[in-house]
Amino acid sequence: MNDRQDNPRVIALWSAPRARSTAFFRSIVERGDLAALHEPFCNIVDFGETTVDGQAVRTEVELIAAMRALSARRRVFLKDTTDYRYPAVLADDVFLREVRHTFLIRHPDEIAASYYALRPEMSAKDIGLEQMHELYEAVSATGQRPVVLDSEDLVSRPERTMAAFCAAVGLPPRPEALQWSPGTREEWQRSDRWHTDVSNSSGFTAKSTEYAVTVHNNEMLAEFSARHEPFYRALFDQRLIVA
Repeated sequence: MNDRQDNPRVIALWSAPRARSTAFFRSIVERGDLAALHEPFCNIVDFGETTVDGQAVRTEVELIAAMRALSARRRVFLKDTTDYRYPAVLADDVFLREVRHTFLIRHPDEIAASYYALRPEMSAKDIGLEQMHELYEAVSATGQRPVVLDSEDLVSRPERTMAAFCAAVGLPPRPEALQWSPGTREEWQRSDRWHTDVSNSSGFTAKSTEYAVTVHNNEMLAEFSARHEPFYRALFDQRLIVA
């Protein structure tokens, strides 16, 4: 890793859950020029380990070290979700400063309905925007200005949004990576049910899903969304404007 934010060795996308981040990851894989890691911090929390460059790592500290070693040979892209809080990331000033941090947001009403459909026993923290805002503030305190993307832009104008993202993080644009072959990926096999839409897709789609349970008919979801609304608004105000 290094301090040059115009050509970072590690690019991180921190996404709210259910914010189309796996489609984003799939597009990055299609580029072929980055070592792409799918939810490595989340894997450690959920499964006790993750794999980096063929090696298993079991703690956040080990993961950061493994990414640093890998980045010496290849540029690294990691995608993770903020339904969890990652203490080692927040405590590591070097990691916060050297990695190019980007954030993908979605309105908490939409996150709540989509998340509940897959995990009805969810809790308020699973919306993820409060933890994301904390991480955004920690990165900003280092002097870096993080990139914030709105997932609505990602699906309604993918070519422009990805081009703007690439320009912001020092990657050449590759419009051909906006399309891919449908199918599951080894990177997300353990959590495959969360990524069915992407596995069945061949590109970014702006389809709207109707959910039986939403913030409009479920008091718990309404409360969860309201808790995260201020953090969403704060991040939304910092979003990258896509023409």
